Amino acid sequence: MARKETQAQPPRRGAQQHRIQFADRSRSWRRHHALVARQALVRLRQTPVASLMTLAVLAIALALPGFLFTALSNLQTLTSGWDPEPRIALYMQTELSDQSIDSFSRELLLRDDLSSVELISRDKGLEDFRSYTAFADLLDYFDHNPLPAVIMVTPLSSDPVQLPLLQAELQALPGVNEAQLDMEWVQRLNAIIALAKRGSYVLGGLLAMAVLLVVGNTVRMTIESRRDEIIVSKLVGATDAWVRRPFLYSGFWYGLIGGLLAWLLVQLALLMLTAPAQALADLYLNRFEVRGLGLVGTLSLLATAALLGLTGSWLAVTRHLNEIEPGDN
Repeated sequence: MARKETQAQPPRRGAQQHRIQFADRSRSWRRHHALVARQALVRLRQTPVASLMTLAVLAIALALPGFLFTALSNLQTLTSGWDPEPRIALYMQTELSDQSIDSFSRELLLRDDLSSVELISRDKGLEDFRSYTAFADLLDYFDHNPLPAVIMVTPLSSDPVQLPLLQAELQALPGVNEAQLDMEWVQRLNAIIALAKRGSYVLGGLLAMAVLLVVGNTVRMTIESRRDEIIVSKLVGATDAWVRRPFLYSGFWYGLIGGLLAWLLVQLALLMLTAPAQALADLYLNRFEVRGLGLVGTLSLLATAALLGLTGSWLAVTRHLNEIEPGDN
């Protein structure tokens, strides 16, 4: 029986199709981004003077709105426990007896223009004065209780035109030494806080534009200094995304490091103001404590700074990179 001889197949030559797995492509993409990010950070360290000047400008621009927002947050915390409703304090004459003052407060309950009446006796006022103020030792110099009884009344209407008229009417009542509209200054303070908060937003927007301009101008100068390198990269087939990537990471590092420096400036400013602010707050509220940015505020500041740096570099690269093409003089 004839036996068929098998002939060896010649080796296949020429290009063969090779499919890259998604996992390999993802690992390569991550390694490349990590490498570019490290190189961008190294380039910042290679020009320490210019980088520090840029970072100082960014830190100051970011620290100003951060400090304002933190100060307003502490001020709102201080006033959050105060009742914004208008109340009139009636300081009674010290010669009146407790029974007559109690009868007077009961008569006020019959008025149809008052929603509530609260009597603070002389003994209760003395107890509160000892508990909530730092001048309790002064009472030792008096042979008797020098504090008057106080009747806190809440008007039924909050009309700013009617309140002064009611205040004058209550002050003219017999036995009343003085009637004081003690919530008027709180309303003014809240209006000032609202105005300052709106101004902080405006200032923050203007300084955000300044950060964009500073980062964009810095990245633009970096692009011009590496113009020949960009042209050579495009000649060998580099895409715009590949060329753009190092500059984007440079803007990201500028923003992030500038945000960290801004956080340090805000914390240092609050540390310098903590002692006098606490001394002032102790005269009114013993438990008030100055607070910093906190975790949420810190992360918001860093994220905003990094996003502004990335956006500024993106705008600069998008505008100037298209102007650099092989063959241009």
